[in-house]
Amino acid sequence: MFLRRRYLIRLLFVLPLLLLAGCEETPTGRSQLALVPENLMAQMGEDAFDQLLNRQPVSRDARVNQLVQCVTEKVVAGAEASYPGLAFPEHWEVAVFEDASPNAFALPGGRIGVHNGLLRVAETPAQLAAVIGHEVGHVLADHGNERLTQQLGIKAGLLVVGLLGEGELVHQQLMQALGIGAQIGISLPFSRTHEEEADLMGLAIMARAGFDPQQSVVLWRNMAAAGGDQPPEFLSTHPAHESRINLLQASMEDALATYQKASPADCSES
Repeated sequence: MFLRRRYLIRLLFVLPLLLLAGCEETPTGRSQLALVPENLMAQMGEDAFDQLLNRQPVSRDARVNQLVQCVTEKVVAGAEASYPGLAFPEHWEVAVFEDASPNAFALPGGRIGVHNGLLRVAETPAQLAAVIGHEVGHVLADHGNERLTQQLGIKAGLLVVGLLGEGELVHQQLMQALGIGAQIGISLPFSRTHEEEADLMGLAIMARAGFDPQQSVVLWRNMAAAGGDQPPEFLSTHPAHESRINLLQASMEDALATYQKASPADCSES
């Protein structure tokens, strides 16, 4: 089971401390309340990833795995250079899953999953770097922790119920905080604020890693073409494709300046 009973007990123990702690800031300077201990977040991320590995087929395509590994290594190096004051996982584990949906995710503790269907939309290493940089941004900005903290504050009673025998409900709530659905492998959207923040961080990260940041715009145009009609933006937690593209373009000048100073990333032979 993804969250064992001891996790629920530990979460109940830290819950009273939530009201005693103050706000912190994300790497972009936004005020944030993210109060679950980092070692607990990392353990939950590890357990979720292990469950994915046990339940979903993993790609055996050597070329695809080498490409994803190469891009991830360069993106992580770019993230470390972009945000030197942050604490990073000692090791990032990467897996490519056999899944036709164009998706990827990153979990606390340094676990990254890429669906092989993403490579039909992310047509170049730089476009793949835009996605992985975005997902790494979610982790570095502690978005899963922030969402879990909100759920603990709003639905604290669920934890008590969980300890008394309704653990599956709590399990689903905490899985959602990590951005993974009740059906393992289905990624759930973060809030629009989180998505926009991860977009901006991902843009800075890919540029510092030596990937052309203009490819992030091409990626989202590809996503728009592949995804068909979207619901109106006010009905969705994800920004509409055009809003996302406009946000990236508004920050492109700084990203290009960073990119021009970076050593070009080369994963073309992977």
